[in-house]
Formats: sequence, structure tokens, C-alpha cells
Amino acid sequence: MPTVLLHLNNEDPVLGEMDEMPAPGDSIIILKNPRRKDGKDLPYVDPSVTTVVWPVSRLTFLEILPAVTDEEIISFIRE
Repeated sequence: MPTVLLHLNNEDPVLGEMDEMPAPGDSIIILKNPRRKDGKDLPYVDPSVTTVVWPVSRLTFLEILPAVTDEEIISFIRE
């Protein structure tokens, strides 16, 4: 499930996950676990909502964020 950052017209960016990337002919974007970039709830969406549908016409652009795996996490180990 890719994590994306939606940039909506005249709104702050929205972070969330998508089951699949939108096709060129799609007219809606379905986003799961919508939240602000800092992880806080969106003020205009009820906190219990888990899935939001936005029309593509409201979108400025879409960023696909790189997946974080356990291999990419580097920590310091004291021996």
C-alpha cells in the first residue's frame, strides 16, 4: 500500500495510503487513514473516518513517498 501526499487546491497537504495508484481515466482518489503531514487529524474530517474519496479536480498534484523497510532503518548499537 503506497503512502502518498495529496496536494489539494487551497488546502494543506494530506498524507495517507492508497490500495492502488489511480489510472489516467479515474475521476476520484480514494485515500485511507487521511491525516495532516505532521500526523494530526484533518480539521474538516471526522476523527473516526478511515477512508476519504476526493475528486481529481480538487488535486493539484500527488507525491508518492518511498516505502520504509526494516533494512533502511539505521540505529547505533553499543557493544
